[in-house]
Amino acid sequence: MQNDGIAFFTATCLKWQHLLFHDSRKQIVLDSLEFLVTENRIWLYAFVIMSNHIHLLWRKKEKWIEKDVQLMFLRYTAQQIKFQMIDSNQSSELALYKSTQGDRDFHFWKRKPYKAEMYNRKVATQKVDYIHYNPVKAGLC
Repeated sequence: MQNDGIAFFTATCLKWQHLLFHDSRKQIVLDSLEFLVTENRIWLYAFVIMSNHIHLLWRKKEKWIEKDVQLMFLRYTAQQIKFQMIDSNQSSELALYKSTQGDRDFHFWKRKPYKAEMYNRKVATQKVDYIHYNPVKAGLC
């Protein structure tokens, strides 16, 4: 049985590399999240984009319960980041993400991202606080 509640989701960049350091790559993540919201695929409650990982608190909308929105999001952002690196002639950086597995040429996100269902408002509130405090703890603000 699939749970369709609010989920805390963390995607980590491969080998904790600072893939999302550049604003243009953060914008790819933002654009993707905006698409998911405006196309009525998710509700987005909180998020943070760090240089080497992202945290989201989100929930899939009813017609998307059976779809793997998480996988679509990760594939799309990886593809767009790859295109951005190619267009910007960043082949030396792109080489850092060369996949050693046969199912893809490049690998940007660590496999098996973390996902936890929020089973009550108190836990969800704790996760929102964690998300908002993440850049403070890292000294970014």
